[in-house]
Amino acid sequence: MNTNPRILAGLLAVAMAAATPGLPAEDRAQAPVTASSSFDATADMALKAMKARADELHVSGVAVVAYAPGNSVASWSSKMQVVGSMTQAPSPKDKGNNLLGIAYAKAAEMAATLKDSGSGVRPPYTGEFGWQGGVVAKGRTGIIIAAFSGGRSEDDVRISKAGLGVLAGSL
Repeated sequence: MNTNPRILAGLLAVAMAAATPGLPAEDRAQAPVTASSSFDATADMALKAMKARADELHVSGVAVVAYAPGNSVASWSSKMQVVGSMTQAPSPKDKGNNLLGIAYAKAAEMAATLKDSGSGVRPPYTGEFGWQGGVVAKGRTGIIIAAFSGGRSEDDVRISKAGLGVLAGSL
């Protein structure tokens, strides 16, 4: 029998939650889980937190979250969500912006430096912009990254921190 490991992990998580009904929900949420089984659910919660913060700040754009197991980034899982718009149309003074591309460029810079985007620890490489708006941290089991593009740099950072806080609670 060939069974998908994600399905097994999901069933195990449901069984564990059902087996601990006496624990408050917040304690069950803090229970350690494997990153591969929990990334999608955690990423969805992180993106929801980023969208809520963006809505509070009246900012539209693109949110990205990523997780790389271990102490460096050799592979990762990522998820994104459009919060209002993926692009900003050109104007006579601006050629327009692909906010998804910018958010992933911020994430790529952080994957290479393990520092928040735009930190200035080195000049930006080709494919990077050196723009602020992404945050990175060492989580419980790997590197966690959240990036937003669409607002002013300081707003993008605030939005990204909302997502990183959720990721840090599980990964």
